[in-house]
Amino acid sequence: MSESLSPRQVIERLLDGISNQRWQELHHLYAEDSVVEYPFALPAATQLKGREAIRAYFAGVASYPLELRARDVVMHETADPETLVVEWTYDGLVTTTRRSFQVTNIQVSTVRDGRIVASRDYHNHVALANAVGRLPALFSALTNAGQKTDSA
Repeated sequence: MSESLSPRQVIERLLDGISNQRWQELHHLYAEDSVVEYPFALPAATQLKGREAIRAYFAGVASYPLELRARDVVMHETADPETLVVEWTYDGLVTTTRRSFQVTNIQVSTVRDGRIVASRDYHNHVALANAVGRLPALFSALTNAGQKTDSA
């Protein structure tokens, strides 16, 4: 990326890339030392550190039989011109079953010099797990995590 994009342009490219399944390109929107946090991920909060971890994450997402289309995107500017709060809904489709679903999202991203340097992503992980048939595995992981905590 030789041009320096605005925070709004970077997030627009991210959502467009996801909507058009350009998974192999998305990590280029992130700084080399970027940190992406998923505070509400289940069964536990998750953090990706560095562009390589982000690339691997998107490669994993690409393996799911999903199509995601962002709609109703609202970007809120903050007192920090590098930071945006973005709200949107994904219209999703599981391509193997043709099952459709919706997921609401909020992301707080800081973009510097045309790349995302930090992001806190809030997605409905239960809805996503349900859509791809992983709700039983998620429930099991949550149950096992609770048992480990209770016995400690």
